Amino acid sequence: MKRKVIARTSDFPNDTRRLVECSGISIGIFNVDGRYYALRNRCPHQGAELCKGSLNGTHLPSEPGEYVYGRHREILRCPWHGWEFDITSGKAIVNPETCRVKTYPVSVETSDAMSPVVPPSVETFPVKVEEGWVVVYR
Repeated sequence: MKRKVIARTSDFPNDTRRLVECSGISIGIFNVDGRYYALRNRCPHQGAELCKGSLNGTHLPSEPGEYVYGRHREILRCPWHGWEFDITSGKAIVNPETCRVKTYPVSVETSDAMSPVVPPSVETFPVKVEEGWVVVYR
């Protein structure tokens, strides 16, 4: 699995997305309420840039005549034909068992994880991590 550093968490505010290239593949990274998701930026229907679509919710199962909205900002809608995908799993809303988009693991790592390994020195000093990095694995 290849590792690609995307941005500092402070440079990737809540409710934003970024498109990145990893080994020739376009991937959309989403920050939704501090949770990060990564999906391939290609709709399986006709190849549209899926991650440029709108991020919404959907109607949940309910009683006849009752309409319950939920999953706010977890449903990605293709900008070409409106196909919808769950950003948490990549599964299509209409046919989740056979239609999906590739997802990738994303983590927030501390500055210590971003530094190269340095041999121990004679003197040591306390270190405080104040910021993390958004990292995607492909």
